[in-house]
Parts: sequence; C-alpha cells; structure tokens
Amino acid sequence: MTMHRGTAVRVDAMLDDLRTLVGIESPSRDLDALRASAEAVAAMIESRLGGRAVLVESGAGPHVHWSGGGDPRVLVLGHHDTVFPLGTLARRPFRVAQGRATGPGVFDMLGGLVQAVHGLAALDDTTGVEILVTADEEVGSGSSRVLIEERARACGAVLVFEGAAEGGALKTGRKGCGTFELSIRGRAAHAGLEPAAGVNALVEAAHQVLDLAALSWPETGTTVTPTLASAGTADNVVPAEATVTVDVRVESAEETARIESAFADLRPYLDGAEIVVRGSVGRPPMPESASEQLFRLARRLLPGLEGTAVGGGSDGNFTAALGVPTLDGLGAVGGGAHADHEYLVVDAMVPRARLVTGLVNAIRDEPVPGGRPHAAARDRAADRD
Repeated sequence: MTMHRGTAVRVDAMLDDLRTLVGIESPSRDLDALRASAEAVAAMIESRLGGRAVLVESGAGPHVHWSGGGDPRVLVLGHHDTVFPLGTLARRPFRVAQGRATGPGVFDMLGGLVQAVHGLAALDDTTGVEILVTADEEVGSGSSRVLIEERARACGAVLVFEGAAEGGALKTGRKGCGTFELSIRGRAAHAGLEPAAGVNALVEAAHQVLDLAALSWPETGTTVTPTLASAGTADNVVPAEATVTVDVRVESAEETARIESAFADLRPYLDGAEIVVRGSVGRPPMPESASEQLFRLARRLLPGLEGTAVGGGSDGNFTAALGVPTLDGLGAVGGGAHADHEYLVVDAMVPRARLVTGLVNAIRDEPVPGGRPHAAARDRAADRD
C-alpha cells in the first residue's frame, strides 16, 4: 500500500503542476518528447501521492502507471499525448489571465490529469486507486488498448479525465468512431492524346465518395464523412492512383456492423479500377448505461451536475464496451480542444478536483455491478457497526 496523508486542494499548486506539464510538449508519435512528458507526469504523481509511478514502454511512447496498493477498485484514466506539433509552445506559451489558463494541451487533457492527481492527494487513503496515463490516445490507442482493458477489468470502475462537455457537463455516452482509407488504383494515360486508354482513379474516387456519404443515417446518430482525398501526379495525366479517408461515428453495435459491412462490400464503378479498403470502427460506442451508476454518485456530490452524450471518442469507449462502469468528461472545464483558442477555467479546478476525492470515496464505499466493496470500505463499515 502507498503511504499517504491527505492534503488540501489548492489552485496555486495545481497551476504550478499544469505549467510544468504544458511546458513539455508531447505530440503523439514523437517518442523523445513523449518520454520527457511521461517522466514529468510520473514525477508529479510521485510528488503528490508518494509511491512509484512506472513507465510502461511501448512502440508509441511510455505510458505511466501508478497504484495505491491493495485490492484495485477504481482506475483513473487519462493520456499525456497532445495533437500540437513541437514549436506550438513558442507562439502560444502557458498563461493565466482573466480566469483562464491557456497553452497547448491545457484542456485536452493536461488540466484533467492535474486535477485528478490533486483530487487523489486529498484522500486520507489511496488504497485501491490506480492511475493509467497513456501516450497514444490521440492516435487511436493502438499500443495501450490491451493495458487499458486489463486494468479496467481489474479495477471494476473507470473515471476518465478528458475535458468536460459544454458548461462543465460530464460525458455520459460517446459514439463509436473509426477511420477508413480507400486506396484506388487505375491506369495512367495522356489526358490529351488518349484519355480513354486510362482508368481514372479520381473519377472512381468521386463515385465512391458519394456512395459513402450516403451511408450516413442522422436519425440513428451515424455519420460517414469523407475528410481527406488525394489523386494524380500532373495536370495532363489521367490519375492512376487516389486515396480517400473517411471518418465514421456510430451509436450502436448494429450500426457498427452495417458500416463495416458496407465498406467491405465496396466495388469499383470503372472497368479496370481496383479498390483496397483499410480501417474499422476502432473505438466501440460507449452507451449511456455504462455511466449511469457513477453519474448518480457524481450528482449526489455536485447537485445540478449535467451529463450529455457526445460524438467524440476516448479510451472510455474501450472500458465501457467491456461492461465496466465508466464515467467520462471529469477533467478540465473549458473548451477549444485541438484549437489555438484552447482554454481551461481556473475557478472550476478546485471543485473538479474535490469531485475526484468524493467519487473515489463513494466508489470504495458502494459496490458497483459485478464488483464488491474495497477492503478499506469493509473495514470502515465494520467500525460503524
């Protein structure tokens, strides 16, 4: 067990830690930057909570894992990679002004990590708590998914510290999401002398884009959105190759199956064209039922707290799909994720950190479906008897 004594939640201490993390840029896939970021996250955890934070090596960069010891009961889940390239900090440094903290990653999701750790530091006992901070959430969690699922099953309840929804609402449901890529092969020819001798990969791509966009069913929450396309090598050559990238969002397993089947069944329109499809709905939907019990606990702690289903995905999609109770959007209150105007509301930091403290205590006191009270909760109950 990690020895720990609760400390008061202080906004100045949280801002100091946030300044440190933002000052170490951590774009996904940059292994050197991610190592420096992981080391800083581990140092913050050890400084505030004691014990040892372990770097879990992966091909996508180091993940950070910490345990308070004892029977695992709750997993605090986050990520330290960001979408911003190296150099962003130079033009958009960390600042606190007019009640807002700004800088790359403050909302998604370094602010949430800081609030989570400080909320846990206010506990008198961190037994049964685990923290997992991954290095590849922004690029699909390919290297971390197995670890996330393993620790979620072991703990039995998951708190995800992605940024809050609008107005500070928690994220009680998420769409499943995935990316598909079509690689189209045609045949080059001179566009002026003998265009009919070619097989125009761009024209084939245009047919496919229209068909794919028609797969959207707004009434079921399904969106199929072509987002990137490229074709051709010169303005006087029939394009021999084209690629199309498509973003997919779904709310149910049935829609996942329909969309994946539709992509698998794609056939070319033009004689001589070939299509290769890659991709899947990589993050399964997170149904609102997965958050129901934990959201009730959160509302008991903060009456009036709202919850909402959102279109974006997170690692909470994976844990909810296992049937593990999962509550998301517990991180920073703010906005502008992935944008230059990203910000965090400073006045919300302390209440959100205290929500962490209360939720962990409540989870350890009350069994979740399929789980059992943590040993510390059983001891407290025995003392009350």
